[in-house]
Amino acid sequence: MRRRVAVTGMGLVSPLGCEVETCWQAIQDGVSGVKRITRFDPCNHASKIAAEVRDFDVDEFVSKKDRKKMDTFIQFGLGAATRAMEDSGLVIDDQNAERVGVIVGVGIGGLQTIEEAHLTYLETGLKRFSPFFIPKLIGNLAPAQISMRFGAKGVNFATTSACTSGAHGVGEAFRAIRDGYLDAAIAGGTEAGVTPLGVGGFAAMRALSTRNDDPEGASRPFDKGRDGFVIGEGAGILILEEWEQARARGARIHAEMLGYGANADAFHMTQPAPSGALRCMALCLEDAGLAVEDIDYINAHGTSTPVNDANETAAIRELFGARAAKVAVSSTKSMTGHLLGAAGGVEAVITSLALRDGILPPTINQEEPDPECDLDYVPNVAREADCQVALSNSFGFGGTNATLAIRRVSGSE
Repeated sequence: MRRRVAVTGMGLVSPLGCEVETCWQAIQDGVSGVKRITRFDPCNHASKIAAEVRDFDVDEFVSKKDRKKMDTFIQFGLGAATRAMEDSGLVIDDQNAERVGVIVGVGIGGLQTIEEAHLTYLETGLKRFSPFFIPKLIGNLAPAQISMRFGAKGVNFATTSACTSGAHGVGEAFRAIRDGYLDAAIAGGTEAGVTPLGVGGFAAMRALSTRNDDPEGASRPFDKGRDGFVIGEGAGILILEEWEQARARGARIHAEMLGYGANADAFHMTQPAPSGALRCMALCLEDAGLAVEDIDYINAHGTSTPVNDANETAAIRELFGARAAKVAVSSTKSMTGHLLGAAGGVEAVITSLALRDGILPPTINQEEPDPECDLDYVPNVAREADCQVALSNSFGFGGTNATLAIRRVSGSE
């Protein structure tokens, strides 16, 4: 017997705001969170733009004493998890702690900590080396710190699968609840890769946009003029619960998780293969018991790179056939930038909000059609729609893929 899984809490730390409704309103308004980098001086970098988190009040979530133990990606994760737990109203106590897990995706981890520690080492050797160096930077300390903060004693680990990490975190948590291993989970993704090495490394791969004179217009998924993704940062966390438990405690249910597909391209280190995305979406539909006719909206991976956007479009066209022309597809990365390991968590939250309110997020910066990208990308302006079921796609370096299926929940359920 597969159990139903409810989304009862959502939390965001994003370039468009650190409150769920603030971010969601900015997305509906088509606001870009991309600006010139302020975290460091980017004058020597080919790409000088990023979607930075600008209004995160770390003091609200982390004490000064604990801050030295946590890289920024952990702090972002704690902030989003705190908001999600507040939204959910879930209480973790001695009775249920071992049935509540924490699975949070982290693509890279503590780059900022590594850079700062390396400079300290070059200047002073090991004399001033911090004992918190390793605990600050390793990816699993994001879910570990969250579990310690809230007392969740169920399964606890980080999914590390590049840009698919957050979606894998949500999907694995969903599966654990559905199959009876957990009753609730804190799940999603977090990342803070806007650092000199992070930006420099992706730029060296020629993966980043260099539209430095037009930051707000730089992330333009599916547009003919796209020239690479814009790196972003933040966190997206959902509280997932077994459906009957959520109903019994009177929780507000935002959406229902229906299915999860995950696979690999086995093709290339960085270049996606259309067949992998196609099979991943098909696996998700099969897992959820859905047909292509059931899907109203797809929150696309849509990175704004030439190859990814064309391949994702081709995969949707092949899988959905004639239905593809009737399915709305948009990339919220046009506004948030690409949050790497946090992207899947953030986009699962956004997709749930789109279903909740019946509003399709736009793909902004749609100016010149690309013949290879010919679907309905909800260009530039949000759209009201009777949307019942949606997919959220995440694809990562190494050919790792994940798709989530999410359903709208009516007030009477």
